[in-house]
Amino acid sequence: MSRDRGPRRLRRLDRSALIAASLTALSLTASGCVVVHGEKEVLPSATKAEAAKALQQFTAAYNKADKAYDSSLDADHVTGAFGAIDEARLKAGKAVSPDGNAAHAPLELSDTKFTIPKKAGWPRWFVADAAANKGGSARWVFVFSRDSLADPWEAAYLTLLAPGDVPEFKTDKDGWAEAVPANSTELAVAPADLSKDYVTYLKDGGDTFAEGRHTSAWRTERSQKAERPGLVRQYIDEPLTSGDYQPLALRTKDGGALVFFTTRHYEKETAHTGAAVPTPSKGVLALTNGEIKQSLTMEFVSTDVALDPKGSGKVKVIGRIQGMTSAKGE
Repeated sequence: MSRDRGPRRLRRLDRSALIAASLTALSLTASGCVVVHGEKEVLPSATKAEAAKALQQFTAAYNKADKAYDSSLDADHVTGAFGAIDEARLKAGKAVSPDGNAAHAPLELSDTKFTIPKKAGWPRWFVADAAANKGGSARWVFVFSRDSLADPWEAAYLTLLAPGDVPEFKTDKDGWAEAVPANSTELAVAPADLSKDYVTYLKDGGDTFAEGRHTSAWRTERSQKAERPGLVRQYIDEPLTSGDYQPLALRTKDGGALVFFTTRHYEKETAHTGAAVPTPSKGVLALTNGEIKQSLTMEFVSTDVALDPKGSGKVKVIGRIQGMTSAKGE
């Protein structure tokens, strides 16, 4: 059920030529001079006006989809991990309430701060950090990305952070931020390795990650839930790193990075002989294939964000939003 769109669904396969074409001139100035947008040219990913428009368009589409419980209404504005979670949430909601979301309250964002990296190549992306009328005092932190000039901006990541957890970013004299390469060796863990290392930690523990709610506490919670009278729970974790699930990292003022990355998690509930798996909710059943006889395997996608220090030290996972995307009964 997840929006595993690799290079942004099948439409990306048809746009490889278009992406290549975007390496050459696509716009003319009033004087007739060609403005070149090449993969090797370091440019801001967007103007602040473009970023603000992208956020406004997303918010309008998101609210329409939430009100109708219809994922087609915001499909062109979401992607990656956030897109997978959003699509499944809306499908489950529609199953529970076919006429739409009676409890819908429009998402309203304010006090928005845009952090836009100056970088070469695709994807281009930026971070929007805003206050909201939902989630208490938490800041809603989005990452918007696109793979070519012809593509719309889409929200690939969303996490909610306490105001004090949003770090200061390194910027140049013009206010543009710095994107950290996925294979950077300057950090404690290369952004490209964070998803893999995180799922390894969840299974085996270790010293890579600092203790906290999304690391040691989560491991303890899962261990305590692993076996209860009549029921066994098993956990399998997988990294997601390609296409729209690739990690994106911004340089922080202290030289480290704030890294957005994705993981996939499976939770399997198996009833002992003579017992039954707890009856799932109607929303869970809407995402379930197969008949639940003795076991139910639920798939979750998680948008994760971590502070990755410069040089050495422990990575601190400061945010995680997890959503069920599918399930299988056996």
